[in-house]
Amino acid sequence: MARKFIVVLGGGISGYGSAILAKKEGFDVLLSDMGKIAPQYRERLDEWGVEYEEGGHSTERILTASEVVKSPGIPDKAPIVVALRERGVPVISEMEFACRYMGKAKTICITGSNGKTTTTSLIYKIMRDSGAKVSLGGNIGESFAYSVATGEYDWYVLELSSFQLDGMFRFKADIAVLMNITPDHLDRYDYSFEKYAASKMRITQNQTSRDYFIYSADDDMILRQIEGAEIKAKELPFMVHSAIASGAGDAYLVEEGEAVATVGKRTMRIDTSRLQIKGIHNTYNAMAAVLATMAAGVECEQIERSLYDFSAIEHRLEPVGEFGGVLYINDSKATNVDSVWYALESMTRPTVWIAGGTDKGNDYTPLYDFAKRSVHTLVCMGVDNEKLERSFAGIVPNIISCHTFEEAMRAASGAAKSGDVVLLSPACASFDLFRSYEHRGREFKQWVLDNVKR
Repeated sequence: MARKFIVVLGGGISGYGSAILAKKEGFDVLLSDMGKIAPQYRERLDEWGVEYEEGGHSTERILTASEVVKSPGIPDKAPIVVALRERGVPVISEMEFACRYMGKAKTICITGSNGKTTTTSLIYKIMRDSGAKVSLGGNIGESFAYSVATGEYDWYVLELSSFQLDGMFRFKADIAVLMNITPDHLDRYDYSFEKYAASKMRITQNQTSRDYFIYSADDDMILRQIEGAEIKAKELPFMVHSAIASGAGDAYLVEEGEAVATVGKRTMRIDTSRLQIKGIHNTYNAMAAVLATMAAGVECEQIERSLYDFSAIEHRLEPVGEFGGVLYINDSKATNVDSVWYALESMTRPTVWIAGGTDKGNDYTPLYDFAKRSVHTLVCMGVDNEKLERSFAGIVPNIISCHTFEEAMRAASGAAKSGDVVLLSPACASFDLFRSYEHRGREFKQWVLDNVKR
């Protein structure tokens, strides 16, 4: 009997891990990438004897695959994906593929338009500090599939994008966390907010009464989705403004500076003034992480130690330094309007705001009030800035259009005065000028250190 032929599309962190896991499990494997595969991934593929191609697809061969594992960055409208679906070849995500081989391990899965990276990182820290054998994967950390192939873990903490959820069918989250649903990536969902929201709700699929579903009860779109859904898992809502009771537990703000989380018969108080991560958005992140780790069985005393020890993550409202009285903040991970809303909301000083990139169908009107309050200069950084310029004309006094990173940084630095903040918070994807939001954030930090710090 012929061995199953697995094709992996995309040679990034998701793809190389999937290909190695498929090889380990005894399948015939081909990894195919339209672009170049990074040297560190090629090296690991060579170590495992995985066949790969780059710079184009062997279409006819790929169409003979038993199953295809698609990397999340490849859209469903890509010609090779359309051809596979027309041929009836199953197309799944790395998560769907890897979960088949993870044994008795359990998963904590986090999704949402904003806050998921901070929440995922905090959950991982609490679990790791508790002594659990835990792996970090999905959108951050190591490839989930590679971790399954090369290690043995009790827990996988996974940050999941809507694109990954779209390719998951039998996968089940033991603990599912949904931070919020706000407009993002609408270009991949026919500019339909409802389709995007439905994609996020896939985090609850296949859950049973033994599982947990943790969600923001302050998010109207989540509440609308829950009304029409059959949620079997135990619900653990967290909230600052709402008051929704759940028999399984919840988390809520008692008063400014104090929140309470309850799971079953256990209750834990959260002193938000002791959090190193500041702002109301981080109160939400902390409540979600506490509920998730309580549900996973971690002792409250351990959660408390790790919670107050946790500091800001790279590229999310990350202070680079203050030079000549100007504070530079790297918020490159803010790739949508809602993320920037939180960033501008937290600004307490006059602000030079750097924004722009690949627009994802953004509606900028929610930012107007905060932009009027604190932003005196908007530096547009992108190949096409017309929409940003039009949106903020009359809202921000000074708008500067730049088409290169260097030009934007010099404009922002020149517009800033002592007492100001220069905030990189783009509201857009990075792919017009950068490889990724991480690349954009690191370039920003390096430029500041090379050109401003004296």
